[in-house]
Amino acid sequence: MTRKMVFVDTSKCTGCKACSVACKEWNELPAEKTQLVTSYQTQKDFTTKTWTYMTFIEKYENQKMNFLMRKAQCFHCAEPACLKACSSQAISKTDSGYVVIDHDKCIGCGYCVENCPFGVPKLDPVKKKSYKCTGCIDRVENNLKPACVQTCQPGALEFGERDALLAQAKKRLSEVQKTHPKAQLYGEKEMGGTTYFYLLLDSPDVYGLPVSPTIPLSLTLWKDVIRPVGGIAVGGAAAAVVVGVFANLLRGNYRSSEDDSTNQANSKKGGKS
Repeated sequence: MTRKMVFVDTSKCTGCKACSVACKEWNELPAEKTQLVTSYQTQKDFTTKTWTYMTFIEKYENQKMNFLMRKAQCFHCAEPACLKACSSQAISKTDSGYVVIDHDKCIGCGYCVENCPFGVPKLDPVKKKSYKCTGCIDRVENNLKPACVQTCQPGALEFGERDALLAQAKKRLSEVQKTHPKAQLYGEKEMGGTTYFYLLLDSPDVYGLPVSPTIPLSLTLWKDVIRPVGGIAVGGAAAAVVVGVFANLLRGNYRSSEDDSTNQANSKKGGKS
């Protein structure tokens, strides 16, 4: 399947939160009690029951208050840190570009939670399972748009083939930069290229996003250096043990042969006397 993408144009977003409602409805996620974070934002972070929500950044600039709104959800990275971190092979990436969790395999180790640069997966302490946005993979694989895209009225979310949407996003960026010179695209190269790709009106850090998200160095060292070397070391140690066992057996057999020869020699001497 051709890799798909969702283009999130924050310049068109009205903050209606219909995307969050659609996600709850399609995935049968229960409502949660929230509280005011800013003047319009009521959801502070992802939870095991909230996989997408709206962030509202208030920025006063040039004697004008600007509201920078962003739909937050899993980015579905091409090079996902969560997949690399998973200790039970519960996380995989589909041909269409989505990163999904198999809850039958998930053991609740929480490594995906600790290593995601965007802080997306959340661990249910009771079920011992991690949860996050699925990208509505069940809809995508049946030629339907993700629920959030389907419900977006102002057209801030568009779904399609990656190459075509990237070209569209770059064209749109050149238009937006005429009124928002700091506008930029986010997700073309970050984490190998993300499936949810943004046009931001300001720098990523203003939106609370990492400017240069990467797989944590500690994870890379553990998975790509220490663990393989450790495996070799363990293999080497095991081999040494096996060699040692055989050496001892051979040495034991050799000593037994020497003892037998000595005993036979002594017997002959005793016989002659």
